[in-house]
Amino acid sequence: MNHGKYVFAQLFDILPKYEFDKVVARYQGNFKVKGFTCWLQFLTMAFGQLTMRESLRDTVNCLSAHHKKFYHLGINFAVSRSTLAEANESRNWQIYADFAQVLLARARPLYLNDDFGLDLSNPVYALDATTIDLCLSVFWWAKFRKAKAAVKLHTLLDLRGNLPTFILITDGKTHDVKVLDELVFEPLAFYLMDKGYLDFQRLFRMNSAFAFFVTRAKTNLACRRIYSAKVDKTLGLRCDQIIKLTTHYSSKAYPEKLRRVKYFDKEQGKTYVFLTNNFEITAWEVTILYKHRWKIELFFKWIKQHLKIKNFWGESENAVKTQIWIAICTYLMVAIAKKELKIERNLYEMLQIISVSIFDKTQLNQLLNECSLQNSEVPLSKQLNLFDL
Repeated sequence: MNHGKYVFAQLFDILPKYEFDKVVARYQGNFKVKGFTCWLQFLTMAFGQLTMRESLRDTVNCLSAHHKKFYHLGINFAVSRSTLAEANESRNWQIYADFAQVLLARARPLYLNDDFGLDLSNPVYALDATTIDLCLSVFWWAKFRKAKAAVKLHTLLDLRGNLPTFILITDGKTHDVKVLDELVFEPLAFYLMDKGYLDFQRLFRMNSAFAFFVTRAKTNLACRRIYSAKVDKTLGLRCDQIIKLTTHYSSKAYPEKLRRVKYFDKEQGKTYVFLTNNFEITAWEVTILYKHRWKIELFFKWIKQHLKIKNFWGESENAVKTQIWIAICTYLMVAIAKKELKIERNLYEMLQIISVSIFDKTQLNQLLNECSLQNSEVPLSKQLNLFDL
């Protein structure tokens, strides 16, 4: 008989509960709480994420069906839908946002040496936002358009490990570029952004913090060429120039020199013009860096498909943010498990296996590291013939 821990309990053993308790104490999350603590709320909501439940009722019903296993799952309280809903409505979402930062601080060193396609020692981040559409009559606080509500996830993604180092949740009307006012820029780091973030005053603040940016120029960019460097046109490069802005407001907002790189993509038949404040890397590296910005689009697509952040289990702003941040914590927990247990599978495969093995008692590393049997062939000599007399 296997007396090991359930997969669910093994996963949460990875987390530093003492750090979680410190965050809860900071916000007095358990003040006047008798039984259903913030930790139990976190376990229950993460259970819903890991098993891909569709609602609070779905989550509670599936969990209650295994009530005899509660003790071994680390749950000592019979959860009801109303209790969970009330906790999501009333308890400060910042608890789970801060705990996500704790998990991120643990995850980032694990992915520090991951190769993302460029031989750069500098940290490289991609910045973008994704919109999650909501029903205006239910989520009235999430202003977006006249007949539609939405929230935006403004995300800064560390390309080593695809880890979200910064997330800001706003209503749908908030312009993407405003998130630059919230960021503390890391010296010598690269920030990859599309042209929606082209605000020269904000970019100059990044330049003054000794951080580098790579973004796209708009078609109406007015500038004066100072110097042109030779480029390898066989790679698709068309020019590599040092420029200065010439219009009154842009030159006042960004008085320093900029670098302009033009690239023609033969496959798409499109020309791209990039702007950067880094003058050391090659023009080809500027182009490749911007191509890696696409990883944040893949990240948004991934979390929308595999985490429950499109259908919300509460109506208030607090409930929505709580669900999103617990989903991010779940993502980081699995990312930490992948490295610490040396799992070869990708995060999608891990989540799929965990979702159907949550009440299994197999060792987590054994469960996730087993070779796929999908394409394996059993020798014919070892097969039994059912019709052998």
